[in-house]
Amino acid sequence: MITLQVNGQPHDVDAPPDTPLLWALRDVLGMTGTKYGCGIAQCGACTVHVDGQAVRSCQLSIGSIENRPITTIEAVGTTDIGARVQKAWLDLEVIQCGYCQSGQIMSAAALLAHKPNPTDDDIDAAMAGNICRCGTYVRIRAAIKKAATA
Repeated sequence: MITLQVNGQPHDVDAPPDTPLLWALRDVLGMTGTKYGCGIAQCGACTVHVDGQAVRSCQLSIGSIENRPITTIEAVGTTDIGARVQKAWLDLEVIQCGYCQSGQIMSAAALLAHKPNPTDDDIDAAMAGNICRCGTYVRIRAAIKKAATA
């Protein structure tokens, strides 16, 4: 049994320590907001926060993060930064198909937590690992800038 601290709550997960966090979240805990995209940590759809850092949950084993604070898309809006990012996403109608957007929002919130006034280069670097097949990158950048000034 491995205890995961997800969204401020302890959850005992009956799974092997090498189980990817993504599958523990989705299949064991029923938190389906975090998406499976590529399975090799290249697309960013599975992004969550561990200790406030944006990480790819598809390649992160639950045994390596036991008892460390994990935040998923289900709770990011309870933080000031997360709420501002989600509002900016809605105000600027960033979402097209929406599949990648939970990972995009998680990466954007982590960026703003560490760089409250990011430059275009900061945004590009922080969001480089998040792929949007619909190409909403211009709206994503605008939403990050709006959330930074809100």
